Amino acid sequence: MQRTIANFAIATLAPGFLLALAALWGGAWPWLALFSVTLMGLTLDAFARVDDPVQTPSPKAAATLPVVLALAHFVLLFLTVAALSDVVPPAKEFGTGANVALFLAAGIYMGQVSNANAHELIHRPGFLSRKLGTLLYISLLFGHHASAHPAVHHRHVATRRDPNTSRLNESFYRFLPRAWIGSFRAGLAVEKKRLLRRQRRAWSAANPYWSYSLGALAFTLLFAGIGGWRGALIYVGLAAYATTQLLLSDYVQHYGLRRRRMANGRWEPVGPQHSWNAPHWFSSMMMMNAPRHSDHHAHPGKAFQHLSMPDEGEAPQLPFSLPVMGALALLPRKWRQVMNPRVKVWHDRAQLQRA
Repeated sequence: MQRTIANFAIATLAPGFLLALAALWGGAWPWLALFSVTLMGLTLDAFARVDDPVQTPSPKAAATLPVVLALAHFVLLFLTVAALSDVVPPAKEFGTGANVALFLAAGIYMGQVSNANAHELIHRPGFLSRKLGTLLYISLLFGHHASAHPAVHHRHVATRRDPNTSRLNESFYRFLPRAWIGSFRAGLAVEKKRLLRRQRRAWSAANPYWSYSLGALAFTLLFAGIGGWRGALIYVGLAAYATTQLLLSDYVQHYGLRRRRMANGRWEPVGPQHSWNAPHWFSSMMMMNAPRHSDHHAHPGKAFQHLSMPDEGEAPQLPFSLPVMGALALLPRKWRQVMNPRVKVWHDRAQLQRA
């Protein structure tokens, strides 16, 4: 299957359209929206494991899609919170099941599509693109990721100095608080050092952590104003659910992989062997090629449509799609049964190469 920008647009925007219908109309739409971000992806992924290159896209189309997705995110966030807090009642009244379906569908969409889009935007060279990506993260109460991800994760990935690299035998439940708190602290330390190098106070207004924190407060107060305490709780719950999925992706994509220290004391350069990849075509397009993770770490500024899969023997590959592996990571014993033997293969291969 050819990977055109139109295909990426369909994979990312179609579930969002169903989500909007779910929030506005109720009825069966919440269930259809949930199906579109869960079982539909599993079914379509099963049809093929392909790595067709993107057809030469229009630069304008490739640049426009992330902006459209960002705007759609804010609309969907408002519609979902408004519907679930009964501020804008749907055409057909929600039952408890439909409420749960809408919440799950919105959380999964924001966790897998909005987060992937924010990630794409903060890696773009343009100032406005980076700010838009940062605002997306702030709206999900994870603004510090805009600092910690490029400055800490990309520099220290697959080492103990990266809080977002999961360790062998570490469960996701141990990883989650370590990664969230660790990335917050590490990103803050980076921003303070940047300001001090520019001979500015570490806590001056130029420190982006002010905008991350005050922005999070502003969004929470906004939804409290719209839907009262219920609206605020729903919003915080959605943001937490979406952020958990981002951290699940981090957990899966670097689990157990590590770089070695060279004789000069430095870490070996990041290579394709330091990230887990997934070739499944539909979930890859829905997540803007985030599962092609080795290429992203090799070329952080490469646009999503140009990321490619490494050869199977060149980099680790996941046995199932990234969303499926994220679900499996919630079952630590089963996760270790599936992944630890695969990690050992790559550890053994690294030792043979050093011998």
